[in-house]
Amino acid sequence: MREFADDPPVEERVGDLLGERAETVAVAETATGGLVGALLTSVPGASDYLDRVVVPYDYDALRTVLAVPRETLDEHGAVSEPVTRDLARAARDTADATWGVATAGVAGPGGGTEEKPVGTGFVGVAHAAPWESGDSTASVSRYAFDGDRGAVRERLARRALRDLETAVSSRD
Repeated sequence: MREFADDPPVEERVGDLLGERAETVAVAETATGGLVGALLTSVPGASDYLDRVVVPYDYDALRTVLAVPRETLDEHGAVSEPVTRDLARAARDTADATWGVATAGVAGPGGGTEEKPVGTGFVGVAHAAPWESGDSTASVSRYAFDGDRGAVRERLARRALRDLETAVSSRD
């Protein structure tokens, strides 16, 4: 979704969508270190739809705060599709929120590999459908961002909100 200068910022659009639907969101951030939460809380009234923001930054925190399995971390690493999916689901479920959003990535300047170079980011979005419906979902998208550490983190945080906006809008 392309943003224009006269469009409301994505954090406002997401807030409006969630508010209209009386839905809630919880966030688990690694690479963005709280930026998604900062964007959401910059909007007056965010407490109506934002349940919590969790920032588990290392393997131990991922395991103890949001119960990401050790085996998943060992096999895929913290910056991966499976871990990001687990984080989005855990954010949603531990908060009993309608939506869970998660970010993971390599912001740099170091830490990149050939498989996951600096600028690699993952966004997970999980939706809680009614119990026993079998309709709950979780999806993850992989992105490549240019720029320094600050730019990568900012772009990943805004991408997470755009992905959430798309997911919420598509549930109409």
